[in-house]
Amino acid sequence: MALLFGIGYVGIIFEESLAFNKSGVGLLMAVSLWVVRSIGAPSTDIAVSELQHASAEVSEIVFFLLGAMTIVEIVDSHQGFKLVTDNITTRKPRTLLWVVGIVTFCLSSVLDNLTSTIVMVSLLRKLVPPSEFRKILGAVVVIAANAGGAWTPIGDVTTTMLWIHGQISTLETMKTLFIPSAVSLAVPLALMSLTSEVSGKAPDTSNVMASEQMAPRGKLVFSVGIGALVFVPVFKALTGLPPYMGILLGLGVLWVLTDAIHYGESERQKLKVPQALSRIDTQGALFFLGILLSVSSLEAAGILRELANYLDAHIPNVELIASSIGVVSAIIDNVPLVAATMGMYDLTSFPKDSEFWQLIAYCAGTGGSMLVIGSAAGVAFMGMEKVDFFWYLRKVSGFAFAGYAAGIAAYLAVQNLHISLPTTVAQVPFLSGS
Repeated sequence: MALLFGIGYVGIIFEESLAFNKSGVGLLMAVSLWVVRSIGAPSTDIAVSELQHASAEVSEIVFFLLGAMTIVEIVDSHQGFKLVTDNITTRKPRTLLWVVGIVTFCLSSVLDNLTSTIVMVSLLRKLVPPSEFRKILGAVVVIAANAGGAWTPIGDVTTTMLWIHGQISTLETMKTLFIPSAVSLAVPLALMSLTSEVSGKAPDTSNVMASEQMAPRGKLVFSVGIGALVFVPVFKALTGLPPYMGILLGLGVLWVLTDAIHYGESERQKLKVPQALSRIDTQGALFFLGILLSVSSLEAAGILRELANYLDAHIPNVELIASSIGVVSAIIDNVPLVAATMGMYDLTSFPKDSEFWQLIAYCAGTGGSMLVIGSAAGVAFMGMEKVDFFWYLRKVSGFAFAGYAAGIAAYLAVQNLHISLPTTVAQVPFLSGS
């Protein structure tokens, strides 16, 4: 099974060279692994029971992603993100570098890092002409999107996975990981501010943004959409139901709202949910489904537990294990890495909100910034700006690694000094156990 998983993963990594879509490879790998598992299990009934249990857990993540992607697509179709981008008015290179980084960091904490990257890189293409400076800004977007997604349960697929399965909680994660995540962005920004590309003269700008008009009631759709995403952790705390139910609630509200405000307007069908559903990244969701089901087969077969025992015997330091997983996530997609980690270590080994799970959330989220292929945000940036792998390696990887290492140091300092993000949210009773 391990060999089959390895072959499948090679096919995913080299999908462009082999001309095979990674979603198709992932689904083929998942089914093949479960067929092997059913043959090797004590009985077919046991294998079916294991598959049903795994499917229930994986489906929660897939439903959540589909709901979140649809909400974001609806907001984007109404030009709702124009409310954010219109407020970026500075043209000074150093200031623009920091503003883009901070805005992306904040945006990614509410949206997922892939969506935040697409929104911000699209903005940069309208603000800055093609240049080395624009590539640098795009790289900042990648680093900031991954850093911003690491400290909230809805900001990154991996933190969402850990949150849904109970390894981390909302408030504790936000309080503990905010400072390390902010440091992992601030250090690269400070270093990149000293480079020649940023210290030059202000770039010329275009007026493309001024020509775009927000759709009718776009502000209302933006407010309800973002509110629906932010409300998900609150819904989970209030009801105890899984997060995907909260995201489906938000989608249902937004669906009815857009049907109501565009009633009788046949020319605005593209602003409604059915059209948005046709534009979301369905193949991406199927890729996650294939990968997560593949990893769950390895867990059911006991392979991941054997790997965990090996790591415990040879790398007894949990900080080193988590840090290594973050470095590997720069090469291998962080979704299967985190899924494998969750299969290797359960809540009896490391309880909820333990140092290990928090470090996994941080390292897997931010480690992908070290290479352009290490995260969905980086791959999106690579495709949109036609950035070369080796350009990113020369110009950005060193800064991203410095931020990654500084963030780990900041986390350990925070733990030793018992520092956390001051927040009045801590006083809200129903969030204390979310």
